[in-house]
Formats: sequence, structure tokens, C-alpha cells
Amino acid sequence: MESDTESPAGGTRHTAGAADTAGAADAADPAGSEAAAADPIATAWEPLSDLDDLDRRIVHALQIDGRAAFSRIAEVLGVSDQTVARRYGRLRGSGVLRVLGLVDPLRIGVTPWFVRVRCAPDAAASVSEALARRKDTRWVSLISGGTEIFCLIQPERPGQDELLLQKLPRTPRVLQVAAHALVHVFFGQDLSPVSRNGPLGAAQVAALTPPDAPRRRLAEAAEPFPLGPADRRLMEALAEDGRTPVAELATATGWSPSTVRRRLSELRAAGALYYDLAFDGDTHAKALRTALWLEVEPARLAEVGAALAEHEEVAFASATTGSSNVYAAVNCRNPAALYRYLTGPVARLPGIRRTETAPIHRMLKGPGPLYDAQRTRSPC
Repeated sequence: MESDTESPAGGTRHTAGAADTAGAADAADPAGSEAAAADPIATAWEPLSDLDDLDRRIVHALQIDGRAAFSRIAEVLGVSDQTVARRYGRLRGSGVLRVLGLVDPLRIGVTPWFVRVRCAPDAAASVSEALARRKDTRWVSLISGGTEIFCLIQPERPGQDELLLQKLPRTPRVLQVAAHALVHVFFGQDLSPVSRNGPLGAAQVAALTPPDAPRRRLAEAAEPFPLGPADRRLMEALAEDGRTPVAELATATGWSPSTVRRRLSELRAAGALYYDLAFDGDTHAKALRTALWLEVEPARLAEVGAALAEHEEVAFASATTGSSNVYAAVNCRNPAALYRYLTGPVARLPGIRRTETAPIHRMLKGPGPLYDAQRTRSPC
């Protein structure tokens, strides 16, 4: 679907209230209801708490379909096209969020690696910034009080792992490198806390879900989905702005506009392309972001992953190689909320042998391949 994009307009991140009301929320999962009953004090951080009702609904709509035409969003929300365009322009122009079009590495046959790098105390900042500037890294963070780096290395093509195998271990002031492959995503990528707790009701979500969206995860399909050189140029443009107009994508790829539209639909239907929202550092500054590693009995791995996907505190959850075979990114309101989460929902998970946590001291880079220091300036 071609997006109805306009040049972003500047503005502040707090906007005027709207008279519209959101649709009814989806029914809660029974497991989640039990957890909420057991933990009456909310622990999860609300990522849209600084936005008004209409902005929250627009953000939720974009999480469902990052390239949805403003006219389609307006129709579902019951407002004008101009209102949606103006609100989105303000959110993007003020740096609150961006829509990104991203590659699912597992679907194209690429193995991503979670990497923990322990550095000399005076080298962690410079090494993390160098890692953030690379196009094959995502989610570059300083953890453990700033003495350790945690990131995701995602090669462009299968077999391109020179950073992991050659460069990182030989970097001066790097003391230790540990790497574990990401093998399955339980929650994340095109799904986020906005997907789980957003203000739109089931009918609105269904109306905004594009017809070419895959109905299930296809990363474990037998054959990887191949990307050609023009596909990679397309993906590079979408990684910078997921709502890049079709005319600009045609110029980048050398294809006709109709071919661009058809290929966008094919890539999304195959699960190779998904759309996500990237929020600026200030949006996350109020949350206590924590990396959580779990050692889970293999027979319980799928069950634990499915349970984590329902936890409101979890922004991302995956299965990995290594003794700690589950990784989750957790957002809580404060240290007390994190304690309640660990001693409540996490403690009740079956088959847990060991847990490890590390607060994220600073997030240098988010889900996209491009590094923008201005968007990650705040500690997270």
C-alpha cells in the first residue's frame, strides 16, 4: 500500500486533547488476568503516557501498519486526513518516533547474534559508540553500570560475521566477548507493548491490518526468502524511513512505482519485511529498562516464551543458544516495580533454573541499522 506521506512539520511532543474516544480494548489473556490479580500494583511502564488520546491511537495505528495511508487511519479513527497528517508530522518532526521498515534476519537466512562485550572501564563508551556506528548492529546498550556492552549483531548476508569472529576479539581494551545466536522470536519485531496495550479495539485493529500482513511468523520456513541487490537498496531506504514515498523508492531501486508496490507487498507477505516504531531516548527515559536472561528447561522453553509474550513488562522476548536460553527486554516503572515483576510473574514461570538481570545504563542505538546520536542522547 502506498503511503500518503507529507514532509514532517516541527512541533512539541505534547499535543492538545482530542474529543474522540478509543474503541473497546481486546479481552485480556487469562494468564495475564491471573498475573494482574496476583500483582495489584502495576509494574509495567506505559510508553505512550506523555501523549494525548488521539496521538496514542495514531501511534497504535502505525504500529499495526507503518505504511497505512493517512486517509485510511483517519477513516478508522473518525477524524480528518489533515488531522492525522498534522499529528504524525508533529510526532516525527519533534523526534518522538519514526516508522522503520526492517528485515527479519531469520526469514532471509541470516543468524543474528546477541553479544556481550566486557571492556576496560575507560573504554566502554568509545567501543559502544564505534559499534553503534556500524550498519550491522542493533540495540547497542551500556549495561551493568556502564562497564559492559550488549548489542545485536545482524549481518547483511549469511556468512558475513567478520565483526563477531575477527574484529571484536582483537579490539584494544576489550577483555571478553560472549556471543549467543538468536534462534526464535516470541515477542517483538512488528509487535511491541503498543500492540499489546494500545487504545484501539479489535474491530479497529482488524480494519487497519493490511491484507498482505503474514498471519503467522514465517522465520522457521524451510527455505530462506532471498533478497536481490535492488531489494537491499529498497530495505536501506525503508530502514531510514518506513514511509518513504513510492516515487523515492522507485528511484532508489530502479524499478517502476507499480513494481515497488508489488515488491513491498511480496516482502511483507513473505515475512521478510516488517514495520516497527522507533521512539527517541527521551520517551524511554522514565522507564527502568532491564535485560533479563533466563535458563529454562528445554521442555518448557516454548511455554515460557509464550508466557513472556503476554507479560506487559516485556518489550521483546526470544530463544537463544547458550545456557541462558531465553532473553527478554523488560520495561518497568522503577526498581520497586522490577522487584515485584521478578518475584511475581517471572518467579511463577515453569522450568526456570536461573535468572540474570542487568539494568540498561544507556541505549546508544535502537532497532534500525542507522545510528543517530541525537535520538539516543538520554540514559534509558
